[in-house]
Amino acid sequence: MGLRGNLFIKIFVGFWLVTTAILGSWMLSSFYFESQYERVRPGAHQHPGRHPAPPHRVILRTLYDLQHASDEELKAVLARTASDHSIDIYLLRRDGSELFGRGLPDGAAALASQLGGMKRRAVAEVRGRHLLAHRVFREGEGLISAVFVLPRPSRGLLRALGDNLWLRLTLAIGISGLVCFALSRLMTSRLKELGRASRRLAQGDLDTRLAVRDHGGDETDELARDINTMAAQLQERIDAQKRLLNDVSHELRSPLARLRVALALAEKDPEKLSSHLARIERETERLDELIDQLLCTGVDEIPMDSHIDLAALLQQLCADAGFEGEQRGIRVTFQDHTRRAIVPSSGDLLRRSFDNILRNALHHTAINSTVSVHLGRQENRFVITIDDCGPGVAEGELERIFGEFYRVDTARSRDSGGYGLGLAIARRSILRHHGKISASNTESGLRVTVSLPAGPEND
Repeated sequence: MGLRGNLFIKIFVGFWLVTTAILGSWMLSSFYFESQYERVRPGAHQHPGRHPAPPHRVILRTLYDLQHASDEELKAVLARTASDHSIDIYLLRRDGSELFGRGLPDGAAALASQLGGMKRRAVAEVRGRHLLAHRVFREGEGLISAVFVLPRPSRGLLRALGDNLWLRLTLAIGISGLVCFALSRLMTSRLKELGRASRRLAQGDLDTRLAVRDHGGDETDELARDINTMAAQLQERIDAQKRLLNDVSHELRSPLARLRVALALAEKDPEKLSSHLARIERETERLDELIDQLLCTGVDEIPMDSHIDLAALLQQLCADAGFEGEQRGIRVTFQDHTRRAIVPSSGDLLRRSFDNILRNALHHTAINSTVSVHLGRQENRFVITIDDCGPGVAEGELERIFGEFYRVDTARSRDSGGYGLGLAIARRSILRHHGKISASNTESGLRVTVSLPAGPEND
């Protein structure tokens, strides 16, 4: 995979180029200013360039200055040697006292005591530091001992790094490369994990889940959380589709079985052919109704090509439901609290939706009771409530009653001719009309509440 198709390489190279440019510019600018400083600082004419003079040359020149400098200049010589070359110098008289009353480092007095006679020079190493003692003649003091305390020697690598710009630059680039590699791997490893999870989901493994940090997460954790949610929703929808297929097959199997039985009986008993044909016709109508309802649940997009008067629609549906409920002594009442209730609609979907809700209320309300329908307006929405006098629904089942093939009482629903699709069709249709539908329990039974947007034509 080339540079264009590899995010890791692009991130790594980008990081590396940026850090290399920053480090390189910093080192070059530092080198430039240091060289400029070396050129203009006092005493640069004595040791031009960046590198200081070798220690032996510095010591010889300093010994000359110690012998010929005046008393006023002597302190300046000591201070300059300490600042320019990190070399401390102590001047000891014959009695061992320091010329300026300073404290002596370890080993300085012992090294100075070794000088005498023909021995004018002595060296020693004390605690990792080099000491050099040398006889110096000063006018007025005579022979004194100058003890040089040299700086600690630097290691080879550090010295090489300090003296070689390109070596420093190469080492910095290498270290920055390792850091950038680690950062790039850290960033892309999470993306690779997300990619692997997506491929497993695409292959049908909907149990795939990604680890998500609860605290301190970043954008990749948000993406992982969204992928987990998507996988869960897909699994839920697929499970729902499977249940739907199972229910459909079961519901279609029942009327088909009754049709086969009716046909078999008609063949065996031709004298009762009319009754068997009537049975076949009823089962055919039930089968046709079921298929029609199934087709209604599968439509997702509908055009809003007409308008409907909610008050007139509900009044007509309540009258039809009241006529059907007379046999059980059930009254259906309707109250309209609006001046005008016009909503956009598509065909007879709203009619079928409210008809299904009313039929559900009739099937579950008690004998000699009332189903109440109310139409009102709350701000910019029309609100319709349908109340029955039935047993209600368990609180945990209120949302599930709008699912396909869901029945609170399976046996009673089948006996009454229901398929568990009425409320599902109503919910789907109401949502497509940009409305809302919900169910709640009241003191007398179940209440289904529907709200639809009120357009400007009602103002």
